[in-house]
Amino acid sequence: MSDRPEWFAPHRYGMGIGWPISWQGWVLGIALIAVVLFGWWLFGEDDPRSLAIVIPAIFGYVIIAARTTKGGFRWRWGGDD
Repeated sequence: MSDRPEWFAPHRYGMGIGWPISWQGWVLGIALIAVVLFGWWLFGEDDPRSLAIVIPAIFGYVIIAARTTKGGFRWRWGGDD
C-alpha cells in the first residue's frame, strides 16, 4: 500500500484512469461534469470562452486522477499488478 491516496482504479491494459474507488474520486468526477456543464450553459458549446473553463478543468482532473490512481499512473500489460 502506498502512502498516497487511492481514489481511482487503474486500467488493466494500457495507461489510463479507471472508475473511482473512493468517495473522493466520485466527488472529483461529479465536480468535473458540473464545471463542464456550467461552462457550456454560461457561454454555449461553440463559444471559445467555454473552452477557457472546460480545458483547464479537464487538465486539473487528469493531473489529480493520475496522482491518486491505485498503484500509480503507468503502462500496464494486464497482469495482477
